[in-house]
Amino acid sequence: MRLINCLGAVLILIATACSPHAATGGTAAPAAVAVHPISGLTIIPLRVTSADKVHTFRVELARSDAEQETGLMFRTAMGADEGMIFPMSPPRRAAFWMRNTVIPLDIIFIGADHRILNVAANAVPYDESPLPSAGAVSGVLELNGGRAAQLGIGAGDRVEW
Repeated sequence: MRLINCLGAVLILIATACSPHAATGGTAAPAAVAVHPISGLTIIPLRVTSADKVHTFRVELARSDAEQETGLMFRTAMGADEGMIFPMSPPRRAAFWMRNTVIPLDIIFIGADHRILNVAANAVPYDESPLPSAGAVSGVLELNGGRAAQLGIGAGDRVEW
């Protein structure tokens, strides 16, 4: 009987040592960072609170100047709840265009208070006309063209990323 108890104790020790939590002192390892398969950009969650509704998106994070210059150029498709966020620090006035952009986009300008200032809805593919913000922005969100209207997203709504 003692041998069985000793074997049981040894198996428990081995199982504990092989546990993924053993090396981290019982805490879970950090989750892998989601990366977009085309752009290689980090994907983060983004929420838009519109009246009593919360809309959740998975957006590519365009941080560097090069990433922001490329944006969604040459993309032929994007999921309904996908997009791209362009953080701007410090907040400043911005204007976007659709050079080399194949799909229509809603370009959503977000103020320093994280509220939507204005939406350039259904921006026309390849159009190089500047689409300006209504003031200084802390970020610009691009969604599929028409998606903001479909969900009732507009000026004054809160955006968190």
